[in-house]
Amino acid sequence: MAVSPHLDDAVFSVGGTLARLGERAEVLVVTCFTGSVDPATATPFALSTQLDKGLGADVDYMALRREEDRRALSVLGVVGTHLDLLEAPHRGYASAPELFAGRRPDDEVAGPLAAALGPLLADADLVLAPQALGDHVDHQWVGEVVAHLVPEGRRAWWRDTPYVVKRPDARPMAHVEGEAVAVDVGETLERKVEAVGCYVTQVPFQFGSPEAAGETLRALARAEGGGTPAEVLRARDDVRDQLEGLLSPSGG
Repeated sequence: MAVSPHLDDAVFSVGGTLARLGERAEVLVVTCFTGSVDPATATPFALSTQLDKGLGADVDYMALRREEDRRALSVLGVVGTHLDLLEAPHRGYASAPELFAGRRPDDEVAGPLAAALGPLLADADLVLAPQALGDHVDHQWVGEVVAHLVPEGRRAWWRDTPYVVKRPDARPMAHVEGEAVAVDVGETLERKVEAVGCYVTQVPFQFGSPEAAGETLRALARAEGGGTPAEVLRARDDVRDQLEGLLSPSGG
């Protein structure tokens, strides 16, 4: 299982790994903050997150993004489910800087998030989740809840993309343990690039253009793998062995 804060994070960060795992195991991508909001009740900042992408106030922005996610996961050969929780701009964070300035004391999303994820995580043999590089509050909440619900021997942490490119000095949350595990994505990198291109509303904002997204992701993968395209996670040795077993030719 991959636990994605938003509708693109898992694919941006470990799309190649998910495609490889999907060839040998049942993979579920759970995206946490995907709930739709009536534009009439949205705050000015929350509404701006779709207006600045050229979408009118009457558009169900999250429904559009959920469909983008379905198409992207189909390209990777995995399945997804969407939790009906609201993104941070709809929970009182009133500006872009506030999204990266620490979690508000009145943000009570942890309880509903844990309640929704708990039954799903209980059945997962291996859980992939964000390190929260870049400090986005939604990524922090997901990382903290996963760390609380999933034993250390069943979890691995991905490097949040594109934050790892924009902030190469960013540090993971304190609960992220283990050593770097480089997953060879040479055979699935182009599928990842194709899947990323499905997020039509997000790619121009995050990367500039689909072409720039491909160039950025290919360069990052080569850098992560020292020349061989890779995605790097953090995990304990026993989880690394489990992950490598799943990805071995025999399927471990």
